[in-house]
Amino acid sequence: MRRPRFLTVLAAAATLSILLAGCASDPLAEQYREGSSKGFIAGDGSWTEIPAAKRGDAVAWSGTTENGKAVSSSDYAGQVVVLNFWYASCAPCRAEAPDLQKLNQEFEGKGAAFLGVNVRDRAANAIAFNDTYGITFPSVMDVEDGSMQLAFSGSIPPNAVPTTLVLDSSGRVAARILGRVSSPSILKTFIRDTIAEDS
Repeated sequence: MRRPRFLTVLAAAATLSILLAGCASDPLAEQYREGSSKGFIAGDGSWTEIPAAKRGDAVAWSGTTENGKAVSSSDYAGQVVVLNFWYASCAPCRAEAPDLQKLNQEFEGKGAAFLGVNVRDRAANAIAFNDTYGITFPSVMDVEDGSMQLAFSGSIPPNAVPTTLVLDSSGRVAARILGRVSSPSILKTFIRDTIAEDS
């Protein structure tokens, strides 16, 4: 006996909902917290802060967000930008998402903007992730041409996801965290100090 089509669709939706369950019941995030590295290669959480006098050139970049909006470095001119490279099934990306959103809210309208860079997913997956984790900042969808990864190739090892970069108001890389932002206070300090450079 064949199941009605709407039941099949309902079952698929339920499965997707379970897979994108919140951090508290997220098996991938829990594996990561327990020290398992199944299914991903990530940085070790090491961080680097670059003095203003030693920063390279400003990085020009552009892309399209999960909602189809074109964005570029010129849209963020004069602001500190926090770029987070991620994808939905990356366990440490899931684990750090609530902390990134909290910092995004804290610095919103105060000189810093957050922007994700999704390196593997389609737009629908990124939107589902945002809904699950309450993420309100956009992400550039970089899976097709990798232009964002290429633009920052001097700062991002190709196998380190997540990676978070802090760009100064001139668009230069001021700080980098390879791997999960396990100590939000460190990222907060990077953001705050980079904003203060323009004071």
